[in-house]
Amino acid sequence: QVHLLESGGGLAQPGQSLRLSCAASGFTFGASVMIWYRQSPGKERELVASIVNTTPTYYADSVKGRFTISSDRIKNIVYLKMNALRPEDTAVYYCNWPPGDVWGQGTQVAVSS
Repeated sequence: QVHLLESGGGLAQPGQSLRLSCAASGFTFGASVMIWYRQSPGKERELVASIVNTTPTYYADSVKGRFTISSDRIKNIVYLKMNALRPEDTAVYYCNWPPGDVWGQGTQVAVSS
């Protein structure tokens, strides 16, 4: 079976960092695009960052300079390092493999003092 499993979410204070992981199983994403999205209550899903092979290809303006997307193609994992977290980063974060329309179950990130 094809799965994406996110982890690494939790509660952080403003200014702190978290690193999210998205582990793929049942397939190899190889050089294809991988995407991180997020969704807050009452808001539309937002594309946060994308990567092709090991090259970041997109960051939302709201996270530029603070978030870094990376991938380990051997381990079949995509990461999202989030620095200088803000309360407005609070959301459920999802990873997505567009070629197979595969989504993870999401991991909750809450930023609050």
